Amino acid sequence: MTTYNGRCHCGQVEWTTKIDGDAHVLCHCDACKVLAGAEYTLNQMSNKDDIKITKGEVKTYTYTGDSGKPVHCYYCPNCTSHVYHHQTVLGDKIVIRTPLLEGSKKFPVAAEIYGKDRAGWQPELAHTFPEAPS
Repeated sequence: MTTYNGRCHCGQVEWTTKIDGDAHVLCHCDACKVLAGAEYTLNQMSNKDDIKITKGEVKTYTYTGDSGKPVHCYYCPNCTSHVYHHQTVLGDKIVIRTPLLEGSKKFPVAAEIYGKDRAGWQPELAHTFPEAPS
């Protein structure tokens, strides 16, 4: 696992996290698209214990995911950059927003999830799963 530093857009919130795999996983689910205001988000899985907020505090927004279980979104209260999401159905795993990590511009795309919701004009960039793999 590699340790990365992250920061929100305004710099009010900073953190360190460990991720296993220096790559983006694109998510095309409708919830991510609405929350990000974009056609997909870039993510990577981590363990809940492997993220440490080192500056500022995050706020939480919760919605019900496709599983019927809560999804907690942790974001900067000032600029609203989403730091990570905790889908409770995944236990101790969290979803880190990789574009906010230093050095992430070099990450390749490893996979795409929720391909069933991908816009028809978007090309497939990596192996695509119709939904989230189990």
